Amino acid sequence: MKMMGSLIMIACAALLGGCAATVPSELVNARLAYQHASAGPAAQLVPADLHTAQEALARANEAFAKDAKSYHTLDLAYVAQRKAEMADVLASIAAEQNKKAGSEKAYQVTQGNLLEENKEDLSQTRTALAASEQNSRETAARLSAEQRARVEADRKAADALAALAKLAAVKEEERGLVITLSGSVLFRSDESTLMSGAQSRLDQVASALMASHDRNVVVEGFTDSQGTDQYNLDLSQRRANAVRDYIVQRGYDAGRIQAHGIGEGRPIADNATAEGRANNRRVEIVLGHAGKL
Repeated sequence: MKMMGSLIMIACAALLGGCAATVPSELVNARLAYQHASAGPAAQLVPADLHTAQEALARANEAFAKDAKSYHTLDLAYVAQRKAEMADVLASIAAEQNKKAGSEKAYQVTQGNLLEENKEDLSQTRTALAASEQNSRETAARLSAEQRARVEADRKAADALAALAKLAAVKEEERGLVITLSGSVLFRSDESTLMSGAQSRLDQVASALMASHDRNVVVEGFTDSQGTDQYNLDLSQRRANAVRDYIVQRGYDAGRIQAHGIGEGRPIADNATAEGRANNRRVEIVLGHAGKL
């Protein structure tokens, strides 16, 4: 990835040097955003997101080389910039998580502070995405059906990432993008029926997941260490099933989502304290890679 990224930057520099007066500002901004993201921790912490931004920038550069004045070039440059900015934000979140140890509560507070710092950037991203829809409609007639589909898919994916980062604790792992929801906002104590407030939260999660409907999802339920191992395993499975079933009801392909009860395994906090037990009672939704379940 580093070598390919370097080649892109060299190509960008050559284009900037050779035809600086004709390079649209949208493409210049996309190149700078990718350069900033690739120079930071994104390559180590969120390589998949950085690679997606890299591919988007390559498509924008290719479109510019073919037709420097094309509206299609501007659309692709805009998408590339947003993907690079989102990779940078997710990398910052992941870096902050790696610095913090202990309870999930401490992690959530840290992420909340970090997201607050990036609130303005994310808000501007959503505003710009909405404003760009008008431009997309005006240029739709100039694009082929395949090109329109690619741009729309890229826009939805970028928007979904921003929505997920604002919705819950989100981190990038080798297995995929992990969304962590506290059990206390989903279920009453010792129950597996979703509370009414939980349904509203899961509606937002389902909407974000639908933007990447070709991805496979695993819902994992966790409990604290109170009670027997078998009881906790059964309770966590029922809770994972409840979340899975609700997301399926909201339109996600049932064949692409599984539910697993983990019980009291893989704790993230000390079960010896009430706070630690509360942190361990959670549901994790893992957005994996297409074709791998």
